[in-house]
Order: sequence, then structure tokens, then C-alpha cells
Amino acid sequence: MPGGAGVRRPDHQTTTRPAAGPAADGGPEKTDGDPETTRNPANEVRETGPPEAGNLPTGNLQPKNLQGANPRPGSLPPDGVSADAVLAPYLQGQAADFLRSLRLHREHSAPSDANGQGAEAAARALRRSARRISGSLHTFRTVLDPVWADHLRTELAWLSGTLAREHAYAGRLTRLLDALHQLSGATLPAARGAKPASKKSAGAGPSPGVGAAGPAPDAQGRATLGVGAARAGALLERQLTLARTRAHSAALQALGSSRFHAVADAVALLASEVPLAPGTTGRGAEALLEPAERAEQRLIGAVAALPPDASAEPYNEAQDAPWHQTRLLLRLHRYAHEVVLGAADPVLTGAGHALDLHRDAAEAAGAAAAAARTPRIAPATAYALGVLHADQRHEVEAARAVFRETWPYAAAMTTP
Repeated sequence: MPGGAGVRRPDHQTTTRPAAGPAADGGPEKTDGDPETTRNPANEVRETGPPEAGNLPTGNLQPKNLQGANPRPGSLPPDGVSADAVLAPYLQGQAADFLRSLRLHREHSAPSDANGQGAEAAARALRRSARRISGSLHTFRTVLDPVWADHLRTELAWLSGTLAREHAYAGRLTRLLDALHQLSGATLPAARGAKPASKKSAGAGPSPGVGAAGPAPDAQGRATLGVGAARAGALLERQLTLARTRAHSAALQALGSSRFHAVADAVALLASEVPLAPGTTGRGAEALLEPAERAEQRLIGAVAALPPDASAEPYNEAQDAPWHQTRLLLRLHRYAHEVVLGAADPVLTGAGHALDLHRDAAEAAGAAAAAARTPRIAPATAYALGVLHADQRHEVEAARAVFRETWPYAAAMTTP
């Protein structure tokens, strides 16, 4: 794996590059709160298969030797260890975390817990475990009972997506209001754009209904933005708070449903027994390496296929899709790395963080565009929302640049 299933041959050529960004799993993951888990969950990642060998980058993409970089001795499970002895404890540990988080969520959901912080932390931990179980069932399906694995990962994706929406709407509102506050200050939004106006016009332009966010005279721009910013913020707060309230109600309804209780029962059984595919028991740990390396190759292929900077169009939201897909594939790689090597791949921490920021900025831009399509809003409000949309699209571009800088296998990047 890139920094991961160098698992196959520990004598592979190494690639060393320091990781950027926060430590992996050093707190609540930014990947928590993913509304896209419902739209494109980890268990529904497009199965394109590994890229053709002739299309893969070579040279410094050789997997790196992680000896000493994970809690297990060596970079591979010891000889003689079976696949079920590696995979089963991981899944059982995540199932135990899931059940523990569920108990804490119920305790902190009582009316006496007025601030709800305990319930929110428990919900994050619940989603964290659900994602890891679902992602591992996806990657290592060939060594598990396929019918059981497909059903459980689908149900876990539903649960994770349902619980994530409330957190996502809250985070999106905070991001947009903070950005709007900064934009309405002394600095004009036109000064923030890293691209000239001709570059912006080459794209698809802001979404329909978004007020013009192009350069404006200093005095006129400040006056118009100052008038519209407060109204734009109030409009965003109404819309996203309503969406968050509905998401909260949907989460409570889901947690009380028979469907959820069936999921909890299935996870409780997983905590004691992992259904394996016939013939898996007793197979060596090498049985896990092939699916882990397939996850690696899908990630490498997705990164190599990302549109080059030269063809990027700042306001073309259609170009976001391959980046979102890459983020999901990187997540699957991380989970496979945890299973096989016992820890997340540290060299990909910065790249993963950049893709999280890319997702957040893209979805915030979409929310600003949706608000600007509200009927009968004042021109100044539409202008402020257009400026906000443009600002978030520039944040999307910045996140892509950070990803390219922090991706530790430069040969995998498509160059202009």
C-alpha cells in the first residue's frame, strides 16, 4: 500500500516524506460528520478494479518499509499467523467500541444532559466504529461470508450517514458564518482571489441564482457586501438550522427504529464471532494482502486520474466528483492499513486532511449557492452569497493544491 501494504515485500524500495497536518486519529476525525456517506458510502465505492499495470506510476511509488512505524513488531504479521487471527480481533474490537459508544450515547441523551456534548461525542465515536467496520467488510469481503458482509456494511452505511447529517449541517453553518464575517471586513473579497478574472470566466460560473462575485469598485463593493452580509448570514442560519433540526429528528427516529436494533444486534454478534468465508480458517495472513493491495491500487489510480491544475475550472462543481472519490478510497486504504499493520499510515495524514477540507469547502459552496437561489431575496443579499460562494470555491482550489503538496508519492500525480 502506498506507505501501507509495502506489506507484501518488506524489502521494497522506500519513499520518505514527512507527513503534514494533524496526527492521524489524534482526535475527532474530520471525516466524522459525512453527509456523503449516504450518497456515496464507503461500501459503495466504485469498483473499477486495479488500474492497468502499464498505467501505474513507478519508481518512488514502491511501497515503503514500515518497520518500527506501527505497534506490531515488523511490517507484517508474523509467519504462521492466520488471516482470521488478524482480521477477527480488529472487527471484534471495532464492534466492542460501537457497543460502548451506543451505551454512552443512550446515557448522555437523557434530559439531564442539557448541553448534549456527551451525546455528540458518543455519536462521533459510534460513526467512527461503524465506518471502520463497514470499510473493512468492503475491502476484505473475499475472506468473509459475502452475504453477511454485504448486508451489514449496507446497514452500517445507512446508520453512519443518518447520524452524520446533523453534525455536517452544524459544521457547514459555522464555516459559512465565519467566512462571511471575514469577507465583510476591511479586505475586499476580490483581493482574496488567487486567479485572475479571465480564469474565473473560463469556468462554468457561479451556480444559477448566485449574485455576481466579480471585482467591484472598492467603495461600492464594501458597501454592498456590508449591507448584504448580515442578511445572508441570517438566511444561511435559518436554512441550515432547519436542516440540522430535521437531521436531528431523523437520527432520533433511526435510533429508535427496528432497523437500528437489528444493526445493533448484528454488531453485538460480530463482537463475539466473525463469519468467515468457507476455507478461510487456517489460511495465512497473506490472504489479507491481496485485497489490501487492491485498495491501494484503486487509490493510486484515482490520484493519477485527478484532473491536472491546468484544466481546473474554479466554478465547475462537476470536477469535484473525482476528488470526493479519491477521499473515500483513501479512507478505505487507511482502514485496510489498520487491519494489516495495526495502525494508520502516517505519511498520508496530510493528504487525507486536505481532502477533508476540500469536501467541506465544496459542500459549503453548494450551500451558499442554494441559499442564493431563494426567491425574492434582496440584490445585496444575493451579492454577499455570491461572494461567499466564490470564496469557498477558492478554498476548494487551495485544498487541492495542499493535497498535491502533501501527497507523498509525487509520481502518482497527474502533471499539467
